[in-house]
Amino acid sequence: MAAEIVTLTLNPALDVSTATPRITPAHKLRCAPPRLDPGGGGINVARVIQRLGGRSLAVYPAGGPTGQRLTTLLEAEGARALATAIAGETRESFTVIDQSDNAEYRFVLPGPVLSDAEQDLCFEAALAAGTGSSFLVVSGSLPSGMEPKRLRDLARLAKARDLRLVVDSSGPALAAALEAGVHLVKPNLRELSDLVGRSLSTTAERLAACRDLIDGGGAVVIALSLGAEGALLATRDVAWISPGLTIEPVSTVGAGDSFLAALLWVLAREGGLAEGLRHAIAAGSAALLSPGTDLCLRDDVLRLVDRVEVFAIDETSCGEGRPGDPAPMETRSP
Repeated sequence: MAAEIVTLTLNPALDVSTATPRITPAHKLRCAPPRLDPGGGGINVARVIQRLGGRSLAVYPAGGPTGQRLTTLLEAEGARALATAIAGETRESFTVIDQSDNAEYRFVLPGPVLSDAEQDLCFEAALAAGTGSSFLVVSGSLPSGMEPKRLRDLARLAKARDLRLVVDSSGPALAAALEAGVHLVKPNLRELSDLVGRSLSTTAERLAACRDLIDGGGAVVIALSLGAEGALLATRDVAWISPGLTIEPVSTVGAGDSFLAALLWVLAREGGLAEGLRHAIAAGSAALLSPGTDLCLRDDVLRLVDRVEVFAIDETSCGEGRPGDPAPMETRSP
């Protein structure tokens, strides 16, 4: 059975999370037993879709014992995996909680260099697997030495095969993908501001920036993450905004990936964009309740989704107060 959603993670990681009583320099820090999770943007998206009841396939390069451990962990939780072999060793990343104040410290290692041939193998594996799926998602950082323009190449290849490409990246890589045109992107506010070259302080400015990218052919749908403020979802003709839920976070790891996964999970089932945004906010909030490098749990998402409000907006309804009328749930994704 074909996967509904295929993800490509070009720089995966074995995520290690632990805690220590207090982080201080020049001392041995005794840590709690570590938690190990398969990580990287696309892998996280695939894991959440699987948890929500969807069909996903995670495509990624893997090398060395760390890469094998990542694959074993991914398969152990029931997620489908397709690893392409590389010469280098898959990286580790680690998160440490300072228990004295619950501050979270995240250490991200660079990862192996992928040769041009290894990059091509990853692209071809993802494109082939994506045939017949609802979405092909590329998410996460690029590996060391990969040129940002390669995401433009991938976008063009996906378009030639009539695949709906979703991109969650940043900086030059995101800009390169938008040059070729993709189906959906998920920038945060800083990333969107960098793309359009101006400050975006108001809802009206943010919606206008999204529409600029859409009208220029960069994307069909933009899901703008606003952190604690929630998110804005826009197409050429319609837009919605959803305030964030008030959550006391246990960990912030994986919130954005959980958001994107739930949005695509709804859209893959022909649900409306407004319904997708509602579930995305619930999933991103649910991820804050999970410890360490864990992701959102299905029960938490379903419990929180009824608390999420979604409002339709346009250029004339972006002032103070409520941003618009309750969103119509029958609106379908483009």
